[in-house]
Amino acid sequence: MSKIAFPDGFVWGAATSAYQIEGAYNKDGKGESIWDTFVRESGRVKNGETGDVACDHYHLYKEDVKLMKEIGLKGYRFSVSWPRIFPGEKINSKGVEFYDNLINELLANRIEPMVTLYHWDLPQSLQDIGGWENRKVVDAYVEYARFMFEHFGDRVKKWITFNEPLVTSYIGYGFGLHAPGISDWSKAVQVSHHLNLAHAKAVERFRNLNVKNAEIGITLNLAPVYPASDSIDDQRKATIADGLMNRWFLDPVLKGNYPEDILPILKEKLHSPKIEGGDLDTLRKSSIDFLGVNYYSRAVVKWVPGEELFDTRSMLRLEKKEGVEYTEMGWEVYPEGLYDLLTRLDRDYNHPSIYVTENGAAYKDTEMINGIVQDEDRLSYLKRHFEQARKAIDAGVRLGGYYVWSLMDNFEWAEGYDKRFGLVRIDYETLKRTLKKSAYWYHQVIAENGFETDNR
Repeated sequence: MSKIAFPDGFVWGAATSAYQIEGAYNKDGKGESIWDTFVRESGRVKNGETGDVACDHYHLYKEDVKLMKEIGLKGYRFSVSWPRIFPGEKINSKGVEFYDNLINELLANRIEPMVTLYHWDLPQSLQDIGGWENRKVVDAYVEYARFMFEHFGDRVKKWITFNEPLVTSYIGYGFGLHAPGISDWSKAVQVSHHLNLAHAKAVERFRNLNVKNAEIGITLNLAPVYPASDSIDDQRKATIADGLMNRWFLDPVLKGNYPEDILPILKEKLHSPKIEGGDLDTLRKSSIDFLGVNYYSRAVVKWVPGEELFDTRSMLRLEKKEGVEYTEMGWEVYPEGLYDLLTRLDRDYNHPSIYVTENGAAYKDTEMINGIVQDEDRLSYLKRHFEQARKAIDAGVRLGGYYVWSLMDNFEWAEGYDKRFGLVRIDYETLKRTLKKSAYWYHQVIAENGFETDNR
């Protein structure tokens, strides 16, 4: 056995999002979000479940911060519910008060807040005018961001503009599996551009406001793409899939443009996106301080004879293998992919500052001993990924922290409450919180800033 140690100041944290944990969906002046609407549409969510109550973090946040303190978290990444702040054009003071109280509680317990401005819950009132297809929503987002920076900037020093714009655009507008449930790939690509534009304009506003001693970035869900074989067609498909899944979102943020091999294909096949004059200049001027990386698994792609080499739906169809470890989400456990991804980002994007803003796994969590969930599979998953993170640091990657997904079991979008990702178990009948074995192990990791391993 040997000890893996992490650099001084490394931020060990956990992450959540507003709709998945807060509940109180119609309390204290909160407006409806597109998820409040979506969950009420028949067949959209498993078992017809909703986030109306979720973990009731809105009322139990003090208890949850105590649990964070017990685990020893140094950082907590959470998102703000836009319609809780702006249910309409006017600010909802009760919504502001909730986040004031949460942030103050975190700081009182020496837990650094990392605030995500948008984690998929667009105000329904803005969807009613076209949602992210409408450039007016870009302007509304920038105004919302401005308020957040001005009001909370004295206490929040790490800001994230968007969580996973790929999911908002491709899953919400392409596949239609998430809110707003639209299946139109041309619209999906246009939405992705508007999200990139909104991000860039928010960063510009952040800089103009001169928020002191603060950093701003974006969180992208990224997956290294591997061809299923060495065939030329599989390799070409892997290149295109990487362009759609990774570079389409990385390049605008870190290079100020779109991939030269992907943009012409989208223009030809989908006649999208429409990029207006000045848009690319806006992207180029908005340099970020850090990149947030959400990593869960790799992507293995295979060209199927008879299908177009470029087919939007098939690009996100991943090959499965026999004898490979999968989580309850059906995602392959592939820790080495995190190392491959981080070193690729370091190499191809000029050595950026990076945080792993989500990494974790869903398991059944059925075995209990002395009241503690024996989630050895999750513990093993995290340990192996932490090892790859340390390996990436050794290779020169500027990795500043790691936020486990998730602090607690929660509403897992279209999966409802069927999938559990948490370090903390939630009994959805009683809302009782219970630390899992992985949480106790994570506490030790944080206390020692490292852990014992036999894999070095």
